[in-house]
Amino acid sequence: MARHRLSAAALIPAPATKVYALIADYRSGHPRLLPKEYFVELNVEEGGTGAGTVVNFKMRLMGQIQAFRAKVSEPEPGRVLVETNLNMDAITTFTIEPRENGRQAYVTITTDTQVPEGWLGKIQGWLTTQMLQPVYVKELEQLAQVAAE
Repeated sequence: MARHRLSAAALIPAPATKVYALIADYRSGHPRLLPKEYFVELNVEEGGTGAGTVVNFKMRLMGQIQAFRAKVSEPEPGRVLVETNLNMDAITTFTIEPRENGRQAYVTITTDTQVPEGWLGKIQGWLTTQMLQPVYVKELEQLAQVAAE
């Protein structure tokens, strides 16, 4: 298997601490960041804020509803939050880098997944990027809007 990585990033004009808090709050903050055209639902099974949280969610991808389940960890609390997909080999990382003495945040959403070796893996990686890149761009736009409130 080969690794495929895709990401999107944006400068969010809000304090890095506020941005991180929104992303880490799976009960009220994080759901507000998810584009409704892609995310059908998000349910918290355990926890709710940061490390130890377990969520299940449904996404509309390629015209079909797909269910996912993920566990959250915080390798660097306040800076890096990781969602490990429990149904498939995929890890999504939110990295928040303070800018302007913490008054702004540079946020990167990165997903790492396993794909087959060779041309099949290249096609699968390309399709994954085509599906998820617009989702992440929209999510970052919504993050900027919610953080400005």
